[in-house]
Amino acid sequence: MQSESNTVEDYLKSLPQWQKANLSLFRSVVHKIIPDVIEVIKWGVPVFTLNKKLLFAMAAFKEHTKFNFIQNGALIDDANKFFNNGLESRKSRAIDLRQGEGLDKAMLETLVKRSVEQLNK
Repeated sequence: MQSESNTVEDYLKSLPQWQKANLSLFRSVVHKIIPDVIEVIKWGVPVFTLNKKLLFAMAAFKEHTKFNFIQNGALIDDANKFFNNGLESRKSRAIDLRQGEGLDKAMLETLVKRSVEQLNK
């Protein structure tokens, strides 16, 4: 869906407002929890790395936005069933949001924190 973007800002600028808002929220949470995170465009979408490990990716699709917990999503305790995609994967998990769907920012922050904690085990 996206054309080639050189920066995360360029990527976000090209999106409809609801997608931009969803992805901007995820981005702000990642930066809040992991101040040293590095964001780049890889595979045409924004990704977040720490110590050269790919942690997260985010993307906009026609009908939804996606937050990927790439490195260890399957290991994160998600008792509230926040993850709703990639549930069959042994490693990653994802959160898909469609237009009009809400996002619990506090729970998202908790999941990002748990992801970082898993890296340090």
